[in-house]
Amino acid sequence: MAMSSRWIERGSLRLRLSVAAAGLISLALLLGGAGLVLIVDRVMEQRAVEDLDRTAKFLAAQIEPLPDGSILLQQEPADPRLTVAYGGLYWQIGGAPGVVLRSRSLWDSTLAVPQIAGEARHVIKLEGPGQSRLLGVARTVELGRRDTERRFDIVVAIDRRDMQASRVSFLSFLVPSLAALGLLLILAMAAFVHRAMLPFRALHDGLRDVREGHRATLSGEVPREVRPVVDALNRLVTQQEAAMERARMQAGDMAHGLKTPLAVLGTLARRLRGSGDAAAADGIEEQVLAMTRQVDRALARARASATGGLRRRGTRVRPVAEKLCGVLRRLPADRTLHWSLAVPEGFTFAADEGDLTEMLGNVLDNARKWAAAHVRLGAEGDALVVEDDGPGMSAAQAEHIARGRRWDESRPGTGFGLAITRDLAEAGGGAMRLERSAFGGLKVVLVPPG
Repeated sequence: MAMSSRWIERGSLRLRLSVAAAGLISLALLLGGAGLVLIVDRVMEQRAVEDLDRTAKFLAAQIEPLPDGSILLQQEPADPRLTVAYGGLYWQIGGAPGVVLRSRSLWDSTLAVPQIAGEARHVIKLEGPGQSRLLGVARTVELGRRDTERRFDIVVAIDRRDMQASRVSFLSFLVPSLAALGLLLILAMAAFVHRAMLPFRALHDGLRDVREGHRATLSGEVPREVRPVVDALNRLVTQQEAAMERARMQAGDMAHGLKTPLAVLGTLARRLRGSGDAAAADGIEEQVLAMTRQVDRALARARASATGGLRRRGTRVRPVAEKLCGVLRRLPADRTLHWSLAVPEGFTFAADEGDLTEMLGNVLDNARKWAAAHVRLGAEGDALVVEDDGPGMSAAQAEHIARGRRWDESRPGTGFGLAITRDLAEAGGGAMRLERSAFGGLKVVLVPPG
């Protein structure tokens, strides 16, 4: 089914080449068939003329003039059509006083022969019995002594309907033969196009392997015509890897450069609180917390942008999920939660382990804060799904998450981790969807890059 969908996919080069090849093959066979019909018509007519001329020569050899002015035909041609009335083959011998002899097939008809000159063979068209169209050969012979020579006009003709019947018989064989040949050629051309497109299929698979992290560069074992494309893509992959590494280092430098001043401000707030200035300490701590959240989100965006290149490494989800769930189970809570881990053992998610850990950690921590009794992590297709049985989230609250805001100030950090997770998912080419869970609470769907 996948193979057939690739053949009919709109804009497919394979489809365009196959259709063009089928059209050209059909046109070539059509023109070739028309040419064959013309050739066969010409050959059939030439052969008929040769047969008629041989009969005319035979008749000329059998004529014996008699003293009374009549002639004697010593032997008639043996073709049975000449003995049947309107049998399709006719001969006629004309002399000075008029028609002298004619074949039985003419019955009571006479052929109207145009005036001819010379003893050479003349190919003529004339009308036969029943307004039939005839193809004829006419010859003139002179027989007798020199002083009593007599001229005789010999005409042998055949009904064109007999030739047409042979033509129809030939076409009844030619058309199916050309159709079968055309089908065979189209299938052969389709196989040829499929074979010619294999290097591009291999290139596609190689790019997918590079993107999923199974290999560092594309294989160079390709046809010479495709090798420049492979070399250019390998250079692009290498350059992008270097650029991403620089971006990771810059993000780490920025983290160290920003978190140190924030730590100093936090220390200053604690000193102020210790000296009795609680109001100033609260103001500083509130601003430090807001700045920390913004720094964390900016760093997450920078890191996600740096890893969203051609090469994307897949991470096994179950080990990461088990580690996170183990940590979250040990956190203090006022209720007992049931953690359900329904991810297959070999399931992988197209993200770096660090990004996957942060995204899953944020989503699972949010579910822990709001779940009444149950949190579930599962897989739907190639997407990860986290569900809880909490109060859920309205459309307006989801819109706040999309804008990077917290949707509830009553609990610390509520919703901000989801905003960071959305940034990480979208920067990597994936997505995060917020839906209603089957348990009645929130359902977070992490969609990997396509």
